Amino acid sequence: MTGYKVANGNGSTNVTNGSTNGHSNGLSSAEYTAQENPTMCSRDCCSGPGGSNRGNTCTDKKGGKAGSLNGEKIIPTPQSLLGNGKIRCDLTPEELRALRVLNEDTYPYEVIEEIADFIVKGSGMRPKIGIICGSGLGSLADIIQDPKIFEYEKIPNFPVSTVEGHAGRLVVGTLEGATVMAMQGRFHFYEGYPLAKCSMPVRVMKLCGVEYLFATNAAGGINPRFAVGDIMLMHDHVNMLGFAGNSPLQGPNDPRFGPRFPALVNSYNKDLINKAIEIGKAMGIESNIHVGVYSCLGGPNYETIAELKALRMMGVDAVGMSTVHEVITARHCDMKVFAFSLITNKCATEYSDKKDDEANHEEVMAVAKTRQKACCELVARLIREIHLASA
Repeated sequence: MTGYKVANGNGSTNVTNGSTNGHSNGLSSAEYTAQENPTMCSRDCCSGPGGSNRGNTCTDKKGGKAGSLNGEKIIPTPQSLLGNGKIRCDLTPEELRALRVLNEDTYPYEVIEEIADFIVKGSGMRPKIGIICGSGLGSLADIIQDPKIFEYEKIPNFPVSTVEGHAGRLVVGTLEGATVMAMQGRFHFYEGYPLAKCSMPVRVMKLCGVEYLFATNAAGGINPRFAVGDIMLMHDHVNMLGFAGNSPLQGPNDPRFGPRFPALVNSYNKDLINKAIEIGKAMGIESNIHVGVYSCLGGPNYETIAELKALRMMGVDAVGMSTVHEVITARHCDMKVFAFSLITNKCATEYSDKKDDEANHEEVMAVAKTRQKACCELVARLIREIHLASA
């Protein structure tokens, strides 16, 4: 959304909202009243080149140049949005509210409840198991039967996924007798979303009725025993973003979701891990399944060799750019968690001039495609076990 800075006359600024792309649709106008007698830096108000030379100059009292405010660059307000001291925005009140929510770092309980109600009413189901599909693993949602599909852009107050390999759809239906909901596309910190927004769909799942979270991802293998195409069942993580003071639980805590200080020592459900190992043996892929520690970095760049060496010294077996904040959010609201990484590349931990040692997204997608069948079968069989145990 485009912002326009308006001088107040006392040297401070307000940011008022202009129109956003794609909304010039003739809807009823919402108007924002500008400050009384604002000094607007536009080509018609300044005495500089192209201005109307009316003597209304945006000059900083501290000696800033014309067209600046306290030495700060002011974005010109288009004349098409100015009229009788008001800035026009062709958005309905509902659209304005959605934009306000999407521009917030956190979602209040009531907004998440509205999203959950929209999904439950639209699907006619209350899912018990939630699935987050990692890069190239969207086919996990394709095996859901009798699906009700919600495009992210059509879900009220929902962000959109911008990464290749993430379709941007929420699928609700049944799988192996259980009612499930699956995200074909997650939200990443590197897309510009704060962590609370990246993991907000987990809270939506919780309010929809989900008790189990299955989180999958594509990851680089640091452990030298791992081969491309292997599956690492996560039994712990190293939260590198948390080391930097970044958490999806930052800000005021709402006890309706969970406690202020949740414990994470048993984040990954041991019973589900053991059951997945048994299923892997039955599938004949026992040699391709490992149990290990995952770490999330901010991305979007891949890691340096020095960073990978440091992670290995810390006991990390695989590294990616997601999942950890989703797990933290799920455990905060008392969901049982099962997560695995598909190893899509081996991380280079020695210096080399070989181009082949460099990770790339195309390789990630290609490997994920070749291992989709095994990943889908593993998830489906584990869901069947959960469903039979609760029947």
